[in-house]
Amino acid sequence: MRQLRQMLRLAGSGTSSREIAVMLGVARSTVQDNLKRAAMAGLTWPLPGELTDDALEHRLFARAGVKQGQRRRQEPDWAELSIELKKPGVTLLILWEEYRSVHPDGYGYSRFCELFRGFEQRLSPTMRQEHAAGDKAFVDYSGKRVPIIDRKTGEVREAELFVGVLGASSYTFAEATWTQTLPDWIGSHVRMFAFFGGVPRLIVPDNLKSGVNRASFHDPEINRSYGMMASHYGVGVLPARPRRPKDKAKVENAVRFAQSCILGRLRKQTFFSLAEANAAIAEVLARINDHVMRRLGVSRRHLFETVERPALASLPIEDYEFAEWRLARVSTDYHVECKSFFYSVPHALIRQQVDIRATARMIEIFHRGKRVAVHQRRYGGPRYGTDPAHMPSSHRRYAEWTPERFRRWGASIGPQTEGLIIAILASRPHPEQGFRTCLGILRLYRDIGHERAEAVSSRAVEIGGLTCKTIASLIATHKGARHSTEPTAVMEHANLRGPGYFH
Repeated sequence: MRQLRQMLRLAGSGTSSREIAVMLGVARSTVQDNLKRAAMAGLTWPLPGELTDDALEHRLFARAGVKQGQRRRQEPDWAELSIELKKPGVTLLILWEEYRSVHPDGYGYSRFCELFRGFEQRLSPTMRQEHAAGDKAFVDYSGKRVPIIDRKTGEVREAELFVGVLGASSYTFAEATWTQTLPDWIGSHVRMFAFFGGVPRLIVPDNLKSGVNRASFHDPEINRSYGMMASHYGVGVLPARPRRPKDKAKVENAVRFAQSCILGRLRKQTFFSLAEANAAIAEVLARINDHVMRRLGVSRRHLFETVERPALASLPIEDYEFAEWRLARVSTDYHVECKSFFYSVPHALIRQQVDIRATARMIEIFHRGKRVAVHQRRYGGPRYGTDPAHMPSSHRRYAEWTPERFRRWGASIGPQTEGLIIAILASRPHPEQGFRTCLGILRLYRDIGHERAEAVSSRAVEIGGLTCKTIASLIATHKGARHSTEPTAVMEHANLRGPGYFH
């Protein structure tokens, strides 16, 4: 309107339309058309002081018999174009060319874009954000919880409500979990991807500690377990800026919608298990995704099936198995600790820092990216899990000593020697305390035959000589008397009667 006032002022001073066009930088035909409209409306310079820009525009461009607000040319279905624009590779220029191919006398490109932006401004604030199909999924927890009652005790426990929503279609996933801890957080992501049947390019979470160790605009530090899950699915993690809820306005709006449509509709139902609550949430969630959105005229499910699903990346062959990562330092006994249980690594890594990957079934230990040990995870029983291959050779030999093994060694010589071994092990508070004695006796028996060893073993059991020193003495005594034809006393003593007493 300011330019129109300039045209009327210059025309009133006798300036030609060609000169006015040059001075204002517009086409001559535009100047002639506007001056003609002013003449038809009976407007001359100077204009009345009370004539506002809106009134001037109405007098110059309003058409008789045309209802106010009606477009002069055929308009496309803006809602349908808004949906098409979410598809990969689609631009406003392409949509305008398709529009002009159907309506050759339709709006020019600039007016077409202006009208489309005006339609976007009438949508909800979250819909004004431009989200390409398959680009982002926004995830967060609802601030309100789902009450669940224990049948046995009557105790009420509140479950968290996880919400995930795709950017382009607003297709929504929700489920109840007991906590916001790392296993539940990652498990909800795995089930969300399965619900979508594909993977978006990016995940936009809040700065929850289970997902983000350190919130930062420039260098956010992602939790390692969360990052490994993202790597498994080939999806990037782009945390929202701290205290910037508009970065994830899509999920903020979905959370509010879920609170009203899920929690509001289920407020009168009583749940006795997490499974019951999730079954009811799934039914309400289907209604949410099938509901026709007022502005666009289509449902979230329709948008998802036609726009978003084809743009999602395919799921990996296997679902991600939750694994918790932690750093540990190898102790001097070549074991690392995880949840109060100890697992061995090669003894050469003593005092080295290693990474522990703990799943529900396995414990894997990595050193500089290379897996050096794997154990079945322990939840009870012995606290130490030791692989013999990880031991030094001296420790390995000792670890192979067992009561059964010493008994087999004794039995290989004879029953008397086996009896001696059993007696030695039984005489100690702990069988392991007799291992060294047994080992020493078996070494002494290497230099004598089995017959002599059996005789010495029988005599040792008879007199209770269950030490290496006694066995060595018996071997020496038996060796000196091996050529005697008559039995002699093992030792001389005043209280020993001797064989002559009985004649």
